[in-house]
Amino acid sequence: MVENIQAQNIELYQLQEKFGLQRTNDDQFFQEWQDNLPELSDEEKQVLDEVKKDYFHLSAYPILEPIVKMVVLSPLLKLAGFYRPPFYLSAEKEVQITSEDKGTIVKGRLDLLIFTPHFWIMVIESKRAKYSLEAGIPQTLAYMLGNQDNTKPAFGFVTNGNEFNFLKLIQQDKPIYSQSYPFALNRQDDIYVVLQILKRLAQIVVSI
Repeated sequence: MVENIQAQNIELYQLQEKFGLQRTNDDQFFQEWQDNLPELSDEEKQVLDEVKKDYFHLSAYPILEPIVKMVVLSPLLKLAGFYRPPFYLSAEKEVQITSEDKGTIVKGRLDLLIFTPHFWIMVIESKRAKYSLEAGIPQTLAYMLGNQDNTKPAFGFVTNGNEFNFLKLIQQDKPIYSQSYPFALNRQDDIYVVLQILKRLAQIVVSI
């Protein structure tokens, strides 16, 4: 009997058991979020400072997912260059993955997918601000496993508006992933580093 699981309900252990997903502790596996990060201009930093002010003002009330996208995600993606060629965006895209034994099917919809014509770059799963990022990581990894081009790495970006985490997945032999440490909007200049990483990932993808 085929087991159907909604992506938003997937747990990490299920991805490990059903799809062979493994996390690596190799520090060299995911260097993209640490090495050769581009410098930011004063103007870019000023925009990010405004993002922080806006978010903290609005956070006096519960911040729902659409507001997270509008207030935090949109400025970050624009500054990183993801609204310009060669990148494209797709919202609420349906994704399905099936285990090797055909016994489990995971279905769901991406919040936002950034891609070049033949390469998925980043799956973005924004969560309500009161939720931990840990709730969004298994779901994002499930979507990344649905990448049709498994010869190249896929990158993930999970945020609840206040915290941010980056993921990398490679599927050539078996699915292996790693993640950055979490960044926080209220931690000094973390928002600057988040933009630097996004810009660096854009550079990597364009050069492939």
